[in-house]
Amino acid sequence: MYGAGDVRVENAPDPAIQQPTDAIVRIVRSCICGSDLHPYHSLPASERGTPMGHEFLGVIEDLGSQVSGLRRGDVVVAPFAYSDNTCAFCREGLHTSCLSGGFWASGGVGGGQAEAIRVPQAQGTLVKLPVGEDSELLSSLLTLADVYGTGYHAAKQAHVNPGTTVAVIGDGAVGLMAVLSAKRLGAEQIILMGRHDARTKLGIDFGATDVVPERGAEGVEKVRELTGGQGVHAVLEAVGYMNAYETAVGVVRPGGVISRVGVPQYEDAAIGFASLFGPNITLTGGPAPVRAYIDQLLPDVLEGRVEPGRVFDQAIVLEQVPDGYRAMDERTALKVLIQP
Repeated sequence: MYGAGDVRVENAPDPAIQQPTDAIVRIVRSCICGSDLHPYHSLPASERGTPMGHEFLGVIEDLGSQVSGLRRGDVVVAPFAYSDNTCAFCREGLHTSCLSGGFWASGGVGGGQAEAIRVPQAQGTLVKLPVGEDSELLSSLLTLADVYGTGYHAAKQAHVNPGTTVAVIGDGAVGLMAVLSAKRLGAEQIILMGRHDARTKLGIDFGATDVVPERGAEGVEKVRELTGGQGVHAVLEAVGYMNAYETAVGVVRPGGVISRVGVPQYEDAAIGFASLFGPNITLTGGPAPVRAYIDQLLPDVLEGRVEPGRVFDQAIVLEQVPDGYRAMDERTALKVLIQP
């Protein structure tokens, strides 16, 4: 990406092992994330492009001398942050704060919207999948790299359980995965705040009990009507804009939790006496440590109990990635899959 709206497909040098803890992965499936649209809207123009993409699965082509437990030919999925899986933060389940970790497409590490990638900390990062590279499950397994784990993180941080009423703000892929996760954790009332028909219908399939298309004060009033005027125990905010945060404050009940996983596109938020302190509201969330959740979420995907891959509604090849960005930006695609 060379600037806002300027996505190009170019030849890049083949990745190579640089550290004994590296692996080289040939990418079989990747995708465009809703968070990729933030730089698509605002990245300053530059003569040097920024690699893009942080969700991928693929086949191991080469391994550094210190990587064990993996072999060439293994099909693997990578979380959107790489980590050693052994440091104090990783052991506490906070892989996004790994002392040896980092993020794709930064610090000299390539992006996942590519044919191949060097994976630092490969042993701690990559999760072997018991499928072949032609498996029909690849789309759903790819969601474990980010959106499914991120939606689950939102629900987990909000302590969703069978006694919880939930509002999910946003009908993008992460919001829909938050609906799915809240349902899997037992929530009986899940209100999806979204206004795109095809997406909210998928949200109902994933477990939403109500859909609120209204926004702003009208949307807040509707959610409160659906909850007897009290508001919800948990708000899972999957958008990242200030109006979404303000809606979250408006629909949460006293003693409730606002769990944000939409990347905030604002610097300041009201957290004073009237908004959060007085009614004892908890504010939580953050970048999801999806590596901590993959082993837990994987069996349901493998056994077909959930189909998170349904969020992909358009498939393209690598050369069509600029078109994929436009489709997601124009809301003609929910989430775009990139495949060979």
